[in-house]
Amino acid sequence: MPPRLYLRLGDRVFHTDHEEWGEGAVVEEMTSVLEGGTCLVRIMFADGRQRTFHNDLESNLCCYFFGLRKHWRGAARVLFEPEAPRGRAPRRRLP
Repeated sequence: MPPRLYLRLGDRVFHTDHEEWGEGAVVEEMTSVLEGGTCLVRIMFADGRQRTFHNDLESNLCCYFFGLRKHWRGAARVLFEPEAPRGRAPRRRLP
């Protein structure tokens, strides 16, 4: 059975216990071709360091269980982004 991956290349993430790392991005995926092999992701964080994490949700060692969370693009932006103006407001002329 293939591993159930948590992160994919390009995903934006943050660590719940290490705010000082800043936001990160998945820059490399490494998945073993052998059954039961290791799945790893390399993440570049805003502090300039790359860190490697286990990426198999079926494993207790998965980075999810150690506090790594995805930034869900689109969902939060739609809920909290101010509404764009619908058109240009008419100009008032002073007498």
